Amino acid sequence: QVQLVESGGGLVQAGGSLRLSCAASGSIFSINAMGWYRQAPGKQRELVAAITSGGSTNYADSVKGRFTISRDNAKNTVYLQMNSLKPEDTAVYYCAADAVVPPYDYWGQGTQVTVSS
Repeated sequence: QVQLVESGGGLVQAGGSLRLSCAASGSIFSINAMGWYRQAPGKQRELVAAITSGGSTNYADSVKGRFTISRDNAKNTVYLQMNSLKPEDTAVYYCAADAVVPPYDYWGQGTQVTVSS
């Protein structure tokens, strides 16, 4: 079993920055990949960024060049550094993990990011 807890959300002006953190606990070595999703009101949840156990990363086109996903294995934590934030980035951001133990996909509770115009 894997537990995920996000933190770091908040209110920021357009052009500003935030760093989200996701602390993982439980069966850490069962995790294949971790990522960040976001869901804005009335929209589908979308993948923002992901990082595999091997260190490969991928990003949504809308955040390339602005967001960076990273990990600190010693702290069992992944981060999402968000720079040059836009109002369109406003959403609830969820940490997710792909693991080899049931239920295989795990989700954090979500953290609100609001970018003002």
